[in-house]
Amino acid sequence: MMLPFTVSLRTGVPVYEQVIYAVTKAVVAGQLRSGDPFPSVRALSQGLKINPNTAHKIVAALIEDGLLQVRPGIGTVVARGRPGGMAARRALLEDNAERIVVEARKAGVGLQDVLAAVRRHWTRLVRRAG
Repeated sequence: MMLPFTVSLRTGVPVYEQVIYAVTKAVVAGQLRSGDPFPSVRALSQGLKINPNTAHKIVAALIEDGLLQVRPGIGTVVARGRPGGMAARRALLEDNAERIVVEARKAGVGLQDVLAAVRRHWTRLVRRAG
């Protein structure tokens, strides 16, 4: 089964977090669009070669986050509109920004280099989304 997003599983980072990040990135970049079908738990489990319970946890979290929705008779699809309210999106951004700052400080990377990296990634994702 071909998954509608890409993820390169790395050791040391929970599979759950990696897949949620990959799906979120695919939605933001426009690779996954509103109404696109999303793999079933079974297909996700088989496609990523992960435990079905982990796949279920991933799909449930993506539904709770507002990225996916279940449509009776159709299945799980990418949700319409932007997920969550502005406050929820800002809270998610703050959490991720804190992680980036901590990792940058740990690695000895300065603020200007972090900002330059953010600009590069922002530009690349905006171009992909069209």
